[in-house]
Amino acid sequence: MMANYRSHSYHDPHRERHPMKLGPHLHRIGNDVVAAYLVDTDDGVTVIDAGLAGHWSELLTELTAMGRTVQDVRGVVLTHGDTDHLGFAERLRREHGVPVHVHAADADRARGGDKPKPSLGRWRPGAVLGFLAYAVRKGGLRTTYLTEVVEVHDGDVLPLPGAPRVVGMPGHSPGSIAVHVPVADAVFVGDALTTRDVLTGRTGLQPAPFTDDPAQALDALARLADLDATWVLPGHGAPWRGDLAAVQEQVRRAAAG
Repeated sequence: MMANYRSHSYHDPHRERHPMKLGPHLHRIGNDVVAAYLVDTDDGVTVIDAGLAGHWSELLTELTAMGRTVQDVRGVVLTHGDTDHLGFAERLRREHGVPVHVHAADADRARGGDKPKPSLGRWRPGAVLGFLAYAVRKGGLRTTYLTEVVEVHDGDVLPLPGAPRVVGMPGHSPGSIAVHVPVADAVFVGDALTTRDVLTGRTGLQPAPFTDDPAQALDALARLADLDATWVLPGHGAPWRGDLAAVQEQVRRAAAG
């Protein structure tokens, strides 16, 4: 198995970051607290998750560094409908006509509908305060919900740059998905798992907090094993590289521990 991705830039997950290029077709904005991703191909740019509202400026900065503009963004794909993934999605849709794709089972959540309130579980004051401070700084208290979405389903291959394929991963929410993009050698997992728990600060592959159905979420991770990718890219935590067939067992061990 390849070693987990590590870089000196991850030592302080709350520090403001410059966006980063992970590969020829793959870019990240945000940081280990909240992240969003860009897939760049000759056909344009696909945004995977939209972070927090304040990540808009990082989106523009990274597009400029890529030699792109907002006009090159062809679509947004949300891994689920939680507020810390909606960020600038409605702004892209409303101001630039960019379609926003979300699984049908999370469409109502992305529009601001009611959702379950899972228990916090274990938490550490420092980690929680750090997450809240970063979220406030990045506009997390002024979420703009979607008014229109394009509903997608398990197995769909979307007509967007990179031909992202929808992989149903219910558990964190009913419509949680992974997004497999072969040209980027990556699978974007949202909150199907995390590599940094925002409530405890613990790092490494593990279950994500605020999960509707933890047992279902663990079972869904088996779907990653057959995907041809090296990067596992969560919405929270450092990018991870390794054998996707080992991911479910590592997350199960972390859950048991």
